[in-house]
Amino acid sequence: MILPYSDTLEVQNLSRIFDNTSECYKFFWFQAIVSKVLEGKESTTYEELIDEMIADAWYMVTEYHLNLGPRDTLESLVIYLQQISQLKSSEKKENIIRYLKNCKDKEVIKRKRILTKNVPYRIQAPFMDKVKGKEWNVSESALISKINQERRLMYYFEKLNGMQTTIRFNADWLSYIHKNQEIIKGWMQYNIIVYLQRRNPSVPGIADKLYPPQERKLEKIKRYWKLLIEVQPIHEIYGHVQLSEKDISIDHFVPWSYVAHDEFWNLHPTTRSINSSKSNNLPTWDVYFPQLARLEFISYEMMWKYEILHDAFEKCAKEHLNDNAVRSKMYRKGQDFLCFSSVLEEIMQPVYQSARNCGFKDWIYKEAEADLMCVSDRKIANELWETTFGNGA
Repeated sequence: MILPYSDTLEVQNLSRIFDNTSECYKFFWFQAIVSKVLEGKESTTYEELIDEMIADAWYMVTEYHLNLGPRDTLESLVIYLQQISQLKSSEKKENIIRYLKNCKDKEVIKRKRILTKNVPYRIQAPFMDKVKGKEWNVSESALISKINQERRLMYYFEKLNGMQTTIRFNADWLSYIHKNQEIIKGWMQYNIIVYLQRRNPSVPGIADKLYPPQERKLEKIKRYWKLLIEVQPIHEIYGHVQLSEKDISIDHFVPWSYVAHDEFWNLHPTTRSINSSKSNNLPTWDVYFPQLARLEFISYEMMWKYEILHDAFEKCAKEHLNDNAVRSKMYRKGQDFLCFSSVLEEIMQPVYQSARNCGFKDWIYKEAEADLMCVSDRKIANELWETTFGNGA
């Protein structure tokens, strides 16, 4: 992606600020700068920028479990903050920043200061003529003095004052960012996606994991299951609760925050309260996958038996079955339970295991935990299903 040309600015230097990036800090620092500029600020402090960086990284680390880099200080700070703050992984950005402004925790203050050691200076290296090689290896105040002698930087430093050190933006760059903000945002997103894909090679949907999670649009899926409930009583798989039209919520068995899609085979009904309890955890495989397979097979059978359900399925498939190979293999007519469940397991287990490897935690529904503690293999889980749901297959 090429940045817009300028007669007065060295845009080619801006395009090089992410070259050879082995850590994530430059992306988040520059993104924070753009945010402050677009807020109308002509200057800002280290602390404001670091708080913005933490809030921007929050969802990637806590909700999506992305790896930001080797021994990454920003990532570890976010994890530490979640532990001491009890803020939700889906917390609103303004609440995260408000907490940071009022946080007096010594470890947080220490780690925030560490984040200012290099990136405020190194990110502008492509613009610099005078600061080269060993000239970087001086005190912070001496380095600031050298950098401030450079011409046409994006910003300059005012007197060094710890986290309250102020940077003042170059007026020409302020104008450039405002004028080209959409292209600059797209360029930033592209670069951070490339970086995160390199750091998280097995994680799907990186492009959907740069920002806070959005509400899922699953009305067609919900309508499908409501129609099925009218045809045959259904119990959800976690608490064995019989579902009703008034209390039905669609759950991603492998959390959306990992898969970043709404594919039909990963969606099933539960109650609102149980879905909220599950959050973005992984249902314990040996306990819940056999039950999921049975429930999905009942859905499969009813879909081929009743025209109204088949029509609803086809409407869902247009948005929620995007892999034709999966559809032809799993939802073709005439399969028995063993064949159906084997295909579902073949599709789902690698995704499930990859999510687990990324740090998503095992989960058992607490109110059913006592009954399920003894469930340790597929045979016992199937017996539990038969006892609770009857022979649906």
